[in-house]
Amino acid sequence: MTPAIRSFVAGAALVAGLLGPSVARAADIVDTAVSAGSFTTLVTAVKAAGLVKTLKSKGPFTVFAPSDAAFAKLPPGTVESLLKNKAKLAAILKYHVVPGRVKAADIAGKSLQVATVQGQPVSVDGRFGVRVNDAHVIQPDIEASNGVIHVIDTVLMPPARAKKMHH
Repeated sequence: MTPAIRSFVAGAALVAGLLGPSVARAADIVDTAVSAGSFTTLVTAVKAAGLVKTLKSKGPFTVFAPSDAAFAKLPPGTVESLLKNKAKLAAILKYHVVPGRVKAADIAGKSLQVATVQGQPVSVDGRFGVRVNDAHVIQPDIEASNGVIHVIDTVLMPPARAKKMHH
């Protein structure tokens, strides 16, 4: 399994953990997300995309986890449409996962591009709070046995590959 696939799986595990009951062991990304209780949509998406096992793997992974409120901000019908398109859903979920354990202190005062498991980079800005693309990190550094979770207030959408990114 490639590091990118492992990272994606870790993100999916986060979602899977949100969907299932937590068990008495070191809490991985999935179990941690499930016990938090505010990631129902993310967990449903991870399950639909088949990413639970991936997100329970060794990692480490950094997951930018959209809250249920973040998913609620999407246009009506978006989540339902994505749940039916597993390839697109998986790509979007993988865009929320970064290989390695990146904590808020690691990016404080910096602005950088970070590669995601999906393949396209996200822009992380730690100069004034922490932002990932257009999302604000509303709860940083939730530790898990196989990585770290940062709760974000907006779902990250990968740019269309056919378009050039403009700065």
